[in-house]
Amino acid sequence: MSAIAELRTQGISASEACDALGVHRATYYRRQRPEPSRAERAPRPTPDRALSAGERQAVLDVLHGDRFVDRSPAQVYATLLDEDETYLCSARTMYRILANEQEVQERRNQRRRPHYTKPELVATAPNQVWTWDLTKLRGPEKWTYYYLYVVLDLFSRMIVAWMLAHRESGELARDLFARAYDQQGIEPGQLIVHADRGSAPTAKTLAQLHADLGIERTFSRPRVSNDNPFSESGFKTMKYAPGYPDRFGSYEHGLSWCRSFVPAYNYEHRHSGLQYLTPAAVHSGEAGARLARRLEVLETAHRRHPERFVRGAPVVTELPEAVWINPPEDRSRAIVECANGRKPSLRTATADQAEGRAGSRIAEGGELVLGVVRHSAQQGSVPQQELH
Repeated sequence: MSAIAELRTQGISASEACDALGVHRATYYRRQRPEPSRAERAPRPTPDRALSAGERQAVLDVLHGDRFVDRSPAQVYATLLDEDETYLCSARTMYRILANEQEVQERRNQRRRPHYTKPELVATAPNQVWTWDLTKLRGPEKWTYYYLYVVLDLFSRMIVAWMLAHRESGELARDLFARAYDQQGIEPGQLIVHADRGSAPTAKTLAQLHADLGIERTFSRPRVSNDNPFSESGFKTMKYAPGYPDRFGSYEHGLSWCRSFVPAYNYEHRHSGLQYLTPAAVHSGEAGARLARRLEVLETAHRRHPERFVRGAPVVTELPEAVWINPPEDRSRAIVECANGRKPSLRTATADQAEGRAGSRIAEGGELVLGVVRHSAQQGSVPQQELH
């Protein structure tokens, strides 16, 4: 509501401000009226048919007695009518009296499910938060699948590691992350890894690796699909890509397709959330220079034909300062957390500054093979993979 009030001060009507922010006008006007305090509210009148304090205590005494202490109010009500020919109150009123005394609860020993806290993660630079998940690639026959592991950087959306395997396994995930941490130069306490609660992300072997390396882990809440939205969005981008087959003819076919898709995604795909920059450009720190170059090109075009820019001088939108998973409702706290966000310096994996990393895969024999991606001399071309 404060955002609407700020827009009103700029001469924008309440209707236009509500439409722009997606708020119903009735909600806005209702919240402008202050709620009456408890002292101003009229006390709720007691009905004439209500039981007096003495009658309520008499009902409690009967329910607490040795005769009815283990009986339900419905049984007490029927027993009093049949055996004692006594009517104290209805069975529902007995339940209300017991509820006011906090004496109504489940008697059976039922399972109490734990309360899962909503994960709130923020990244203000690459290699602060990684999010990963698995997806199934359909094989040549029914009920045949290949499992694709994909690790994304939350800030840059870059695929920092990937693997195609015949099964979902915590041991395979451990090998994948061990190589990914070495490639990206991750230091203890630098990274948070977020995932769903599948068998591989929660495996003990992977947990031991993270504990040994000082990597913090977070998990999505059970049966909550939007706690890991960036990985889900990446899978949709992959499966809606041109040339994605309905089924892969073999493991080698799926591996070949992934090895062509990952470099194209990292170095060619222009992400709408990154101001249509490539994930590799943001991950390598080239975003500022590329946006500045865009602005120079637009300013040159504006000087040549200012009449074609009907809204004035062109403006290039900067990258978001922070990328959130479940941002807090209290925006002031979000600003504070962004200001205090960790911005570790990125160490290059090798001495060659132009060398990037495409990820990893598992070969059929179980051997871990790294796919190293080197930038081509031609700007904007897709790097070629070299297997070591």
